[in-house]
Amino acid sequence: MENQMIPIDMDESFEFSCGPDVPCFNECCRDLNQFLTPYDILRLKNHLGMRAEAFLDRYTTQHTGPETGLPVVVLRQNPDADFKCPFVAPEGCRVYEARPASCRTYPLARLASRSRETGQISEYYALMKEPHCQGFGQQKTQTVREWIRSQGIEIYNEMNDRFMEIIAMKNKQHPGPLDIKERHIFHLGCYDLDNFRSQVFEKGLPARVNVLPELAEQAKTDDLPLLKIGYQWVQDALFGTD
Repeated sequence: MENQMIPIDMDESFEFSCGPDVPCFNECCRDLNQFLTPYDILRLKNHLGMRAEAFLDRYTTQHTGPETGLPVVVLRQNPDADFKCPFVAPEGCRVYEARPASCRTYPLARLASRSRETGQISEYYALMKEPHCQGFGQQKTQTVREWIRSQGIEIYNEMNDRFMEIIAMKNKQHPGPLDIKERHIFHLGCYDLDNFRSQVFEKGLPARVNVLPELAEQAKTDDLPLLKIGYQWVQDALFGTD
């Protein structure tokens, strides 16, 4: 049986459940090409009580995306342990409360597109059926909308859609790889938030980066508004727009 991708509507039901009682438990947590978005990194490093720089160095690798020309962060798998995720244990995920968006969304896959005319985001979902997964026979039914809510995916989708705006803008205005300075800007504003905070509040941002005062105040202690500012800064520095 090959992998299947079955389109599914937001209010359409599907049968799925995952847990230690499912025979394939943890099978989906190995041999993955697990990309991490900036918000994934934010949640994971905070859950582990680490600075972003230390988290990235210990748990990830980076390369340049062949299609985007942007720095891509990938979770480092353990080749000495059957290429398992570094956070998986026999009893399950050790960072479950901060697990990445792709883990939360599974067994669904999400595709989002933004209208050029209205800016409205349209999202589409598909059900992924993989040969190893036995979660589909567990007789627990929910709609796509209910799954998204129960897994806490909304904030991940919101922040990842903002990140996709940067990628789309880069592909349109700046095709090809970034130079060294541009790579540093992108890495700092999107991935290395703790060092970005130091820069923001020690050196300041260019006046043309229009940040609301209350957002800047919140960013002193809260990484979510800080990441929003980071996105604005990257857009302005690389593309001249916020």
